[in-house]
Formats: sequence, C-alpha cells, structure tokens
Amino acid sequence: MGASSGPEGSSVTDRGLPSAASGPLLLVDIGGYTSFLQSVALAHQDDAFANGAVPDAYAMMSNLLDGIVERVVPPFTLAKLEGDAVFAYATDPGVVPRGPGLLECLAECYADFRHRLDQAHGIWVCRCEACSRIDDLDLKFIVHAGSFVVQEIAGRQELVGPEVVMAHRLLKTGAADVIGHGAYALITAAAATRFGVPVEGAVPLVETYDHYAPIEAHVFPLRGV
Repeated sequence: MGASSGPEGSSVTDRGLPSAASGPLLLVDIGGYTSFLQSVALAHQDDAFANGAVPDAYAMMSNLLDGIVERVVPPFTLAKLEGDAVFAYATDPGVVPRGPGLLECLAECYADFRHRLDQAHGIWVCRCEACSRIDDLDLKFIVHAGSFVVQEIAGRQELVGPEVVMAHRLLKTGAADVIGHGAYALITAAAATRFGVPVEGAVPLVETYDHYAPIEAHVFPLRGV
C-alpha cells in the first residue's frame, strides 16, 4: 500500500514525521547579555546607532556565541541559537565525552569564552561605562538528559517534550547563589548518572517546578578552571 496523501497531494512520509530520541540536552547561556546590550544601546543611541551604524558590542557578542558553538559542536549537535544561549543535543550518547571528559569539554568552552573577552580589551575602542560592563558577562552550562522528540515545525527541526522544557527551566535556579558567583555548570543527577560524571567537589542542589518531581543536580564552579 502506498503512503496516504494530504490535501495538496504530498505524501505523509514526506513531511518529516516526529521521531523519538534520548540523550543529553545542553544549554550554554551568556549571563548579563541582555542588560549589557541594553546599556550599550542607551549609551550610544546618539552616536554608534546614528545613521544605521551598529556598535562594536554586537559583533563581539556574535563572536562569543560563535566560540561557544565551535567548542561544543561537535560532539553535540546544534539545535538552535536562543538569543543569549546555545541549545545543543545528541542522539548518539557514544559521541559525548563521559566522566571527567564531559567536565573538561565544558571547562574548555568556558576558558575560550574568557579568552575571547580578554581579547576584546585589545581591540575595544570605547571605554564608556556601558561598554566596560563587558567584564560582567559570564557563562552558565545546563546539562540534562532524557527523552525528547525531534520534529519539523514551520520548516525547522525542533526538539520538544517535558525534558526539553525542564532543561530550559533550569536556567533559572539558585545555583549562582550557592556557589557565590555567576559562572557554573549545572549537571542534573540524570545526566551525571548517564555519563558517569564524578560529582565530588560539586554543590548539591534540588529544584522544584510545577508538574515535575523535584530534580536533583550538581553545581560545578567554573571560575579558576
């Protein structure tokens, strides 16, 4: 029997049916991104933005996001850019580093991020208060693991499902408070167990959200790595 056709005659099998998957979900978020660009926009509304010009800060932010993608893809697959965050995943757990290797992957990404910030000082022309806030930018990593669905929505491949929602909710936690600064990697117990991540030295954290059981996680400080 042939595949059924829809109103426009296209085969159902041609439409990119949803597929079930399971694996790690990674979010890398630049903390301070929005407030930094808002400050730059306000400070330079009469000069750098004049006549359609764009302040150098925007190119710098693009450079930072490019650097994150270059460090985590591969081994992860890029799902999409979400403003100030990179969302990535893997459907083949075998390609993702295990144990200390996963922590090293995140630490190397963070080290490259700090290096790119340091380089900016050498080429940054403006020294106004708003642009100087570039030093306030920092990273946080969220690593979760679970089942999800990959499907096509509006012509784009998207990841959906409760665990995808949970990974994004974990961007808002008390992790920064418990470690004393904003740079950290939060790895859920599900991800730590699945990939054999050693949790010695990590700060335990339990977060609760509506419609979910309490989720246990381990928070690793990144400053000084």
